[in-house]
Amino acid sequence: MRASAAALLGVVLALCGPAFAGDDDRAGRIGVIGRAQIETPPDFASVEIGVQTKGQTPAAALDAASSAAKGIIATAKELGVPDADIGTSSVTLQPVSRQIRQPDGSFREQADGYAASNRVMVRLGDMPKLGELMRRALDAGSNRIDGVSFGLRDPGRVQAEVQVAAMKDARAQAERLAEAAGLKLGPALSIASPPRAEHPRPAPYAAMARSVAKDRVAVPVEAGTIATGAEVEAVFAIVP
Repeated sequence: MRASAAALLGVVLALCGPAFAGDDDRAGRIGVIGRAQIETPPDFASVEIGVQTKGQTPAAALDAASSAAKGIIATAKELGVPDADIGTSSVTLQPVSRQIRQPDGSFREQADGYAASNRVMVRLGDMPKLGELMRRALDAGSNRIDGVSFGLRDPGRVQAEVQVAAMKDARAQAERLAEAAGLKLGPALSIASPPRAEHPRPAPYAAMARSVAKDRVAVPVEAGTIATGAEVEAVFAIVP
């Protein structure tokens, strides 16, 4: 049993060696990496809804796109979205052409009017209405839906919680190792917590579109959860 404890102690001390190269005191320390992850339901959804139109003149194309964009904005406001959560993301206008086949089999470009687009970004706190928003936006003239995403309004709070959990995991690991080696764990000597990215994951939590008029089909939307992770590199002292 003593031989096993000595071997385990050698492994524990080897873990903290690289972090303290050249430190004569490293034999009295335990280094571990604590990890934690929290799955949090998102509290808002973002969607880019737009329209692409075509006209024989620049004004005709842009007016058509503007009219549809006004309908998208009005629809969002009817669903209770505040002005601060509605914003134009892009407006474009450009000439378009089409290929004309020549008698010899070659093609040439011929002017074919103008294309305009207007895209509106909407952030929706009441996520069950997201499907209804998209469906009603189509009825208002939209013909593009891009970039549906979900997020947290206060990601810093969640990140702080997961960092605390990662630190607790680090201490628990160090305590187990110290106990197994017959040692007593002291205070933390150094702590480093590199940031990790957040990403949405499919999960049982769902934001489903509410029912709309019988002649329209609601758009089903799965919100999933936001996975927030953290790692903590911690080194603890070994006390007599």
